[in-house]
Amino acid sequence: IENSTLGFEKVFAVGLPERSDKRDALALTSSLTGFKIDWIDGVRGQTISDKALPFGVDRLKLIVAEGISTALIIEDDMDWDVRLKSQLKLIALGALDLQYPSTKMSPPPGSSPYGNDWDILWLGHCGEVFPELLKENAMEPPTDPDLVSVSRKYIIYPDSTVPPPEHTRGFQNFSAHPYTRWVHTSGGPICSFAYALSQQGARKVLFDLSVDHLAGPFDNALAGLCRWGREKERLGMRCLSVTPPLFMHHRAKGAVNGDSDIQSIGAGELREVGTTENIVWSARRNIRNSLTGGTMESQFS
Repeated sequence: IENSTLGFEKVFAVGLPERSDKRDALALTSSLTGFKIDWIDGVRGQTISDKALPFGVDRLKLIVAEGISTALIIEDDMDWDVRLKSQLKLIALGALDLQYPSTKMSPPPGSSPYGNDWDILWLGHCGEVFPELLKENAMEPPTDPDLVSVSRKYIIYPDSTVPPPEHTRGFQNFSAHPYTRWVHTSGGPICSFAYALSQQGARKVLFDLSVDHLAGPFDNALAGLCRWGREKERLGMRCLSVTPPLFMHHRAKGAVNGDSDIQSIGAGELREVGTTENIVWSARRNIRNSLTGGTMESQFS
């Protein structure tokens, strides 16, 4: 995890080639945090044929074709805490705990630091519901083995990288669980800000979204596969999420309409200070401090 790819074989960032502003900012921020990114060129939706597969599937083909064991994929406007590598070490412990709950089970030597029995690690999202709270599980008895399994969580507490409850955004009750982060089975995350795929996971997703069928936009289809594809009769998906997430969309200082390459928003408006939800020591807001050796500044103090 201390290496230049955060414990994965590759880290990819997806973005339009012409958005050099986003590429420059992400390249600098990731460098200061100590990891290297490779770029996957994004495309505008209006340039894609109706008969073509939606953008998103191409990155799966890259991972599968090149035999990449694990890859983290992030959007080009991501932000994270400057303590990302320390956070990921704890997330890895949580992922291992969920994959190998018995002391008799353990990953083989040379495994990924995140374990070998996962398909998707969802590290950045807009919000996530714990799977036991989904409507399809509402009538299951508490002792149901599958429900017990998906309800297991690895709890990180107290976590100083989680904002105060009044500044933490998501679907959980953060006032009742302040400064708490969970690693858990995915319920159906919203947005695909940042997610990791294993080679086996990329093959499963490519089959489901491309070869077998496609259901809606890429991020919704990916979440649906995690939610509905856990049964072995389908694909036996093994998806894990982190809540609150480690990666979030950064709203940069300057023109508001630069936030999105999909929607036209905030034409003519200027943002005085960049902001990122759920991130305490924002890597982007602390670029100057990182460059000069200054003290890291919290967004919430």
